[in-house]
Amino acid sequence: MNTAAPTFDERAAAMQRAEAVSPGANALPRLPPGSAVSWPAILAGAVVGAGVSLILLALGSGLGFAAVSPWENRGVSAATFTVTTAIWLLVTQWVSAGFGGYLAGRLRSRWVGTHVHEIFFRDTAHGLITWALATVLITAGLAASVSSLLSGGVRTATETAAAGGAAAAGGAQGSAANLGSPMAAGNALYGYGIDKLFRPSLEQSAPPDDAAARAEALRIVANAVATGAVPENDRAYLAQLVANRAGVAPAEAQRRVDDLIASLAASEIRLKAAADAARRTAAETSLYLALSLLVGAFIASVAAAIGGHERDQHV
Repeated sequence: MNTAAPTFDERAAAMQRAEAVSPGANALPRLPPGSAVSWPAILAGAVVGAGVSLILLALGSGLGFAAVSPWENRGVSAATFTVTTAIWLLVTQWVSAGFGGYLAGRLRSRWVGTHVHEIFFRDTAHGLITWALATVLITAGLAASVSSLLSGGVRTATETAAAGGAAAAGGAQGSAANLGSPMAAGNALYGYGIDKLFRPSLEQSAPPDDAAARAEALRIVANAVATGAVPENDRAYLAQLVANRAGVAPAEAQRRVDDLIASLAASEIRLKAAADAARRTAAETSLYLALSLLVGAFIASVAAAIGGHERDQHV
């Protein structure tokens, strides 16, 4: 008895005989024309995923605000808050992407005559597209909300500044002394430079009143904050101003000026430290957000494949 496997020519001849007996028996079913993408299923999954994301984001924001306290030794620390935020972002992406991807796979139309590997690829692609569309919808909604809040804040600040400028102009017109002060002459940004032009010698450094002296000292301090340094002539002039207006000894006036400059330097250091901490927090949050988005894309693809498999099992 010959048990040898049939050759390629024998298999081809057998297929030709079967085709002659029953034409089209070995041919695959013809697929209907059109795209393999089920956009209704993708839109439905994206809308549901976006809705679940908004619910979880609102819940996470409420829990986060409840855990943070402006008082010392109360509420969670900054490190704990960053870690819990990262975990909540992962949970949000996991749950919302799972919902959206599963619905996209379960609601898509059945692909007849398609290989199982091709079906798996199409289902994962549907899940990925669903996740991407949901992410775009959420980003657009949040951007519109932030833009609306910022525009409202800028409009309020502009109106307040305009009202304050009108009041200041009215006050300057009603007082002859204000017309001759450096505050009313020229732009306020150049007030420090104007003060230096008309600065008297140290022996004669006596502004007409306390208000003018305080205003000039404030502009010197503002320049020191902007440039990060206090020139020696400004330091000596401030000490002379304090001695003349406060009626204290030159040594005491110099000590007060030195204390003020030291406090300004300490404040600048604290501001830089806070800005650096905010920078690190923003960088860590961006990394956690990117990680959560990658997890969401993966979960959406897997959930869509599971949903598509369930859909094909229940014809």
